[in-house]
Amino acid sequence: MSIHPLAVVHPTANVGRGVRIGPFCVVESDVTIGEGCTVWSHAVIKSGTTLGADNQVCEAAVLGGLAQHAKMPPHPGTVIIGNRNTIRESCTIHRAMKEGEATVIGDDNMLMVNAHVAHDCHLGNQIILTNNTLLAGHVTVGDRAYISGAVAVHQFCRVGSLAMVGGQAHITQDVPPYVTVDGLSSYVVGLNQVGLRRAGYVVEDIRRLKAAYRVIYRSGLRWAESLARLKAEFSQGPAAEFYRFLSATTRGIVSERRLPPGATIKLRHDAKDEPAVRVKAG
Repeated sequence: MSIHPLAVVHPTANVGRGVRIGPFCVVESDVTIGEGCTVWSHAVIKSGTTLGADNQVCEAAVLGGLAQHAKMPPHPGTVIIGNRNTIRESCTIHRAMKEGEATVIGDDNMLMVNAHVAHDCHLGNQIILTNNTLLAGHVTVGDRAYISGAVAVHQFCRVGSLAMVGGQAHITQDVPPYVTVDGLSSYVVGLNQVGLRRAGYVVEDIRRLKAAYRVIYRSGLRWAESLARLKAEFSQGPAAEFYRFLSATTRGIVSERRLPPGATIKLRHDAKDEPAVRVKAG
């Protein structure tokens, strides 16, 4: 363990073997830093934060800040960060709002300069958040998703696994797994085929994903009918994730760019059903 003499580390902080803490860092009480982590100069790790092993926390990052909320409860939650994450300069990760709950970041993620992860977000593994990405509260991001620079994701939205969101997109509904969102229009423009190939998906997997994608975006079916087809025809393999993800949406999903201007897809077709959730096209 190596702690620079100009760092301020609370005596009750739990600092693991092989940890290096640079000058002008602040590590508060009720913090755990796992083995092999490096905390570079001017980083702040606040109370309620737990880091696993082999994380890199770069200059001026602030982990465990309180949620930016007008009615902050007296006893907030925590931040739990897994292993082998790279958290670059000036990133901010906020504690969960309520006691007993946590903002969670998994393993092997990269958060680039100035990325922000708000309270109660849940991030999986091998995710990349590029510069100036903004995740509002309660956002969920699936494994191996790629969120490009200056993307803003609205609170309670979900980004599916292996989705790719283009730079400066405004995400106000759920992004299904495996798709690409165009940054200029903020609409879906097809599958993330580059990401799928890099992840080792074989030709047959991608063929099935294309077929499921057509059911979702190009079949003309109503929402309940689309879900029924996905459940019946794509119950195995990677394509099964579409049904699991879409059946849990509460905000609707991002539309495909090719829809006619002003078109609306009704997600529920019967007036006696729950209030309709809609997907608005450009």
